Amino acid sequence: MELFGITGTEYVGYLASIMVLLSFTMKDVVKLRLVNMIGCFLFVVYGFLMPSLRVGLPVIIANGAIFLVNFYFAVLKRPKVNVE
Repeated sequence: MELFGITGTEYVGYLASIMVLLSFTMKDVVKLRLVNMIGCFLFVVYGFLMPSLRVGLPVIIANGAIFLVNFYFAVLKRPKVNVE
């Protein structure tokens, strides 16, 4: 599928890049991590959409690892909020 000469795979890659870039504009660290996780997930999908796994594997591994780090700090080790 192509739209304006850009394939669906490329659109996934561009959307992933936009999400990662957007995450760096966040002031709240938890929001930053959650938006970055979406970008990482999209990059993993993009890696699987590459013509061969050999080409996409570095993208899959790197963004899968970053996703797990973000998940750990944003969900499992969520910052404590003091309510007084």
